[in-house]
Amino acid sequence: MDNIISLHEDLKNKTYKHSAYHTFNISDPKPRNIHKASVRDRLLHHAIYRILYPYFDKKFIFDSYSCRLNKGTHKAMEKFKSFSRKVSKNNTKQCWILKCDIKKFFATIDHNSLRYIVTKYIPDEDVNWLITQIIESFHSVPGKGLPLGNLTSQLLVNIYMNEFDQFAKHNLKIKYYIRYADDFVFFTSDRQYLTLLLTALEKFLANKLKLSFHPDKVFIKTLSSGVDFLGWVYFPGHRVLRTSTKRRMFKRLSEKFSSESLVSYLGMLKHGNTYKIRKSVDDIIYKW
Repeated sequence: MDNIISLHEDLKNKTYKHSAYHTFNISDPKPRNIHKASVRDRLLHHAIYRILYPYFDKKFIFDSYSCRLNKGTHKAMEKFKSFSRKVSKNNTKQCWILKCDIKKFFATIDHNSLRYIVTKYIPDEDVNWLITQIIESFHSVPGKGLPLGNLTSQLLVNIYMNEFDQFAKHNLKIKYYIRYADDFVFFTSDRQYLTLLLTALEKFLANKLKLSFHPDKVFIKTLSSGVDFLGWVYFPGHRVLRTSTKRRMFKRLSEKFSSESLVSYLGMLKHGNTYKIRKSVDDIIYKW
């Protein structure tokens, strides 16, 4: 209780300062640098999130699926299937998909741009002062970056990328579009349209959000050739597990079998065409 009262006084007097982060690395599956805030700061992060999330969530587009209640990867996967069916006329026409993601997403969020966007929605000076303390508590390079590991970072990146979502939906009038964090997919029956669209999107990202697409992760493909999204490769009428995800799963189950990981993987495999993979998992279970 003494700590809570002390935090209250610091906020009321605007003497609050965010503490340093504890840093550690994980492989998820690629290496990531996680920054963990102190208990005192995490308590404040939750308070900010609890108040601001309902306010901003109403302003987000429907087809933004990352870090939102009643959304998530499985809903995004189902919407991918729905959009591909609509554009391909139930798999009777060619469906072209533009897929891209942002280079060093969390590390390149621009602090000034983020503060400007938040201020546009929230005129309250005290709230903006507090959010500025959170934003400026971390940087990858001066003036840029949000920490992986903060609850507030999940909300702030959605607020930031909502500008991109609104541009895509309302300015460019894109009907079939899904975003999950920094992964984007756009669906159409016209390949040339996607080429023109990519140029407009790149300009908006660079000029308004100071971001850029990852040059090695931007492509325009047909659905029939297979499109990789959120760990699965999609084809007309079915989806299969990404090869790297499959290899990682078998490696972990073979090296260190546990009922918890087994249940997790079996739950994941229910969401695609995985009969042969599940048979191989059964063989591993039998071995153990």
